[in-house]
Amino acid sequence: MDFLDALKRPEGKTLEFKRDLSSPKGVLRTVVAFANTAGGTLLLGVDDATRHVRGVREPLDLEERLASLISDSILPRLVPELDILPWRRTHVLAVRVHPSSSRPHYLAREGLEGGVYVRVGSTNRLADRELIEELKRFARGEAFDEQAMPELDTEALDFRAASESFAPVRKLKRGALVTPRLSTFHQGRKVPPVRGMLLFGQDPARHFHDAWIQAGRFHGTDKARIVDHIEIRSHPVPAIEAAIAFVEKHGLRGW
Repeated sequence: MDFLDALKRPEGKTLEFKRDLSSPKGVLRTVVAFANTAGGTLLLGVDDATRHVRGVREPLDLEERLASLISDSILPRLVPELDILPWRRTHVLAVRVHPSSSRPHYLAREGLEGGVYVRVGSTNRLADRELIEELKRFARGEAFDEQAMPELDTEALDFRAASESFAPVRKLKRGALVTPRLSTFHQGRKVPPVRGMLLFGQDPARHFHDAWIQAGRFHGTDKARIVDHIEIRSHPVPAIEAAIAFVEKHGLRGW
């Protein structure tokens, strides 16, 4: 990142300014949040409100202190890039953090349950349990929809709905649901993954309460009066078709 270019930008998802290291915890939270999200650059020696470059004293000592803090305070261990940037008669310490494949990182003193932070806009937010699990899946290279649902068996899938959807492409056999990845093996048992239940579950709303579509047409632009609405709680393929049909139904009408 070009330093002059950074000074023209406001703080955001991948950029933060700190005037000094008087509050190490805030700096460490930012480093953790950058590593757990999209990476970023922290510039020490720049006022975060005005972006005025104040510089830092004893930059070599500050660099060593910050390196030790990061090494001793963050787990799993992080190795960011620390650069001393000359600026007029002073220096700025740049901390460049790359997105980590070892996420979730957390503050050792706060532990895994209370020390995981992520970057949301220009702020650091504490991650809840669900987000922590998502970070773990990302580190393992697993997608959410690939997760097995071991509390269920393949009878939880609506085979008829799946067969009808696949009919234009292939004939779907009940015992071969693994090939289209509608079922998976978990501890020797064949069970549905999340994607199978979302696509063709017998009762997906029981497990995914927000897996439905709501659409409405309002009179005027203030949303005070609704003239038509629809709630779609079917499987995704017919649900998407129904949502498109609703939009097309009203698309050519005047407001």
